[in-house]
Amino acid sequence: MFNGLIREIAEVKFYNNHILSLKAHYRPNLGDSIAVNGACLSVIKINANGFDVELSKESRTHIATENLKHKVHIEPALKFGDRIDGHLMQGHIDMLGRLEKIQKDENGIDFFISLPQQGMKFMANKGSVGIDGVSLTINEVLKEGIRVTIIPLTFRETLFQSYKIGRRINVESDLLSRYIDARFEYKKGISWEEVERISYLY
Repeated sequence: MFNGLIREIAEVKFYNNHILSLKAHYRPNLGDSIAVNGACLSVIKINANGFDVELSKESRTHIATENLKHKVHIEPALKFGDRIDGHLMQGHIDMLGRLEKIQKDENGIDFFISLPQQGMKFMANKGSVGIDGVSLTINEVLKEGIRVTIIPLTFRETLFQSYKIGRRINVESDLLSRYIDARFEYKKGISWEEVERISYLY
């Protein structure tokens, strides 16, 4: 589990044969889970100035691998008792979004992100979403995507400041919305009492 707060911006040394080698100050242990641009990956090698992670076929299918260059967001997995300042994230990328528009607000920057139609059911106004590993609030659900507002501190401390129109983005929908949707699919006619019970487990 992760909480969508970027621990460090790591430098990509190389990405070759499904192995991503990173230069970072953070020192994980072999086998640790690390979220890289939001995707949960396992550490397979410790180097003098960083570590390597491996991307499975499943991971390569669901994330924007073209962004595994120059620099990436990293976040180590939560430990029991850690404070959660964002929202609970699994590091399982649901879909790829596309950055359609960047607009400055009086106290932040708005990203307008288009999403696949099948992913829109997981989006809710003021709900949570993971954008390349960063926990953000959905300020507006649009017809074909969402609008999120990034505060100046987050904009400065992440790679968001380098994003360009057209960039593909790793998107992880809210965990609770996925479970409720799965429950509805499994058990047609689910009651709101059942939804409330599930929400208490979250």
